[in-house]
This record gives sequence, structure tokens and C-alpha cells, in this order.
Amino acid sequence: MSRPEIIKKIKEKNQNLNLKSIEIIIDTFSLSIQKALFNRRSVEIRGFGTFFLKKIIEKHNSRNPRTGKLIYVPEKNKVRFRVSKKFLRELNE
Repeated sequence: MSRPEIIKKIKEKNQNLNLKSIEIIIDTFSLSIQKALFNRRSVEIRGFGTFFLKKIIEKHNSRNPRTGKLIYVPEKNKVRFRVSKKFLRELNE
């Protein structure tokens, strides 16, 4: 689902909100998740899931699959999402 589709769904459920205020709400929501992750904090949305950072360790001996040459892969952080048990249970029913 894309951002305009989400805005359209919210507008259908809440007729009293205008499009500009819905966009501000979505932007504030996503920016607050980004800021928390930049500060190395996890974000838990009850009944939905948790966004968190996972540190990927550096790999000294990796190969480029195309050329076969050895390459260096530095340490990095990845954003992960863990689905809540309640949401996963409802999804699998």
C-alpha cells in the first residue's frame, strides 16, 4: 500500500480531517520512528510490532558473486521489524 492510498483510507474513515492534516500526521509518525531509530531506541506499536536496529558485524572475507574477487564488508546497522504475537495470530487465522 502506498502513501496516497493510506491517506485516502484515513480520509474515508475520518471525513472531518482534511488532506493536509492527514499528511502532517503521517509525516510526524514516520519521522518519530526515524528519530527513535537514529537514537538507537526501539519503537513498539502494541498489537502491531516492533521496529529495532540490528548490528551486522563486519565480514573480512566476502566475495563479489559477479567477479569472484575478495571484498571488505564493513560493520553496519539494519532496521528490523518483529511482528507482535497478536497480529501474527490474527494473520494466520
